[in-house]
Amino acid sequence: MGKSLYLIAALMFAVLLGIRATTPPAPLGAGSPPQVFSAARAMADVRVIAARPHLAASPEDAAVRAHLARRLQAMGMEVHETPFTATQASAARLAWWSGNKVLAPTLTNVIGVLPGRDRNVPAVLLMAHHDTVGGSPGAADDTAGVSALLETVRAVRAGGPPARDLIVLFTDGEELGLDGAHHFFTADPLRAHVGAVINVEARGGGGRTTLFETSPENGAAIARVARSIARPAGSSLGVYIYKVLPNDTDLTEARTGPYTGYNFAFIGRPQLYHSPKATPDAIDQGALQDMGAQVLDLTRDLLSGEPLPVRTADVVFFDAFGVVLVVYPAWAGWIMVAFAAVGLGIAALRQPDWRATAAGTGRMLGLIVLAGVVLYGINRLSLAPGEANYYDRLAAIPRLEAMALAGGLAAFLLTMGAWKSSPAGLAGAALPILALAVAGQAMAPTAAYVVVLPVLLAALAIAALAVVGHGSAFSARGLAVIAAALVGGYMIALGHQVMQGVGPKLPVAAVLPLAVAAMAVLPLWPGLGTKTARGGGRAAVAGSGRRAHSAARSAVRYGAGLQCRQVSGVARRLARL
Repeated sequence: MGKSLYLIAALMFAVLLGIRATTPPAPLGAGSPPQVFSAARAMADVRVIAARPHLAASPEDAAVRAHLARRLQAMGMEVHETPFTATQASAARLAWWSGNKVLAPTLTNVIGVLPGRDRNVPAVLLMAHHDTVGGSPGAADDTAGVSALLETVRAVRAGGPPARDLIVLFTDGEELGLDGAHHFFTADPLRAHVGAVINVEARGGGGRTTLFETSPENGAAIARVARSIARPAGSSLGVYIYKVLPNDTDLTEARTGPYTGYNFAFIGRPQLYHSPKATPDAIDQGALQDMGAQVLDLTRDLLSGEPLPVRTADVVFFDAFGVVLVVYPAWAGWIMVAFAAVGLGIAALRQPDWRATAAGTGRMLGLIVLAGVVLYGINRLSLAPGEANYYDRLAAIPRLEAMALAGGLAAFLLTMGAWKSSPAGLAGAALPILALAVAGQAMAPTAAYVVVLPVLLAALAIAALAVVGHGSAFSARGLAVIAAALVGGYMIALGHQVMQGVGPKLPVAAVLPLAVAAMAVLPLWPGLGTKTARGGGRAAVAGSGRRAHSAARSAVRYGAGLQCRQVSGVARRLARL
């Protein structure tokens, strides 16, 4: 098999793995067994709750609360509502949305308790918010979460009384300033009965539901996730990033308490976030199925007779393409870094060629720098002279992803396209990624796996090629195909998640998955002619410019209907290349 065929095979498998990692499961119908989660059953509540916008303290939201109370009571729960007064800041935001100035609006939490067999042990709390922003029916944010919890309770109850109490908290005023969660975790007596909290949220209208936040010292908490959720999604990288972002959910109010906390959300179909178009028919029922199935699996495990997780050392965790949750102690990363260094050392010293090694390092650094410059520049071209509206940029994410893909391909072709590498050169190209792995392991050990594991796999493949040689070395090439497929597939999924999460403001973050994927693919790269590589690079730059033009216009067609900024003349000229 020629080198190009090995590359094609690796890329095909990588794409399939990336699709698998980012695609939610098919929704289950209303006739599914009673003890499983069914998106079709949950959608019945979505259609009622998200029939229209329901701001906090509005008559529409009062009707939603009445529906929730009836549904909880029908499932045998002890139900009560707790009114409280909104803060001044929340009252001001509510007045801006509603057009009605109320100095001290009354908000109301809806709480249900499903009695367990032992009511003295700490309870499990499921939480979502029932209010929306102004103008949006909120079928995803957070009606999907509310409906998923209702269906979760129904499925739990179908299995008989749980070992401990199950509490459902539908908070009010989350969109105003987390008012309902703040009231519960500071003033509601029931908070003392809570041992574990699962919060569900949405920023968009589809995609995989991921575990993106946990309580501190999550080792034992993650062990319960790993053993209970059949199709998990989430990572300690996401948990680390969320800690440094200025974002909050209702779980923020519980983070300082003694609770074991989990936060789940989906962020696909970003054009639906806080949008008038976030209707029941617009949301992805597969995302709802994914959310509910994961929450139900974890809830059942926590409701068992075992003690709830205590705080132990943080661990590294990530889902391997939705098949299994990989979990290991953070210190193990140093062992992987050491093995990667040994593998690269073997490749560099087997047939020493320091010029080739230096060239490989220079090309990888050039790829990183050029990709950053291209993505930054093209992103600026997709903006108006001033700042674009945040919701317009969310609506443009699919085009921003295409823009980043084309820009990254351009940078790769211009720096690596014509390179015919040797094992010593490949070792040099991996050295910058190894340096990132060392730095990451030292500063953020639970997040560093995203470079530590790939550089380990790439180092093993490069060392095998150096030792066995090329020619008919099927075993070495086979290892290189496996490494490229696994790393490439994970980087495709990671790049997609990065662009959905921070792409509207920081698409240069896609440089990391690009560089890591390039490192894994290079052992199979056949090298193009110089003219071909440069021509392909220029064509990719032009394609990225066209995507920039399209991104600046997409919000009006697909997004929240807000006024889109005008694309710059430079981007229009690039689009015509």
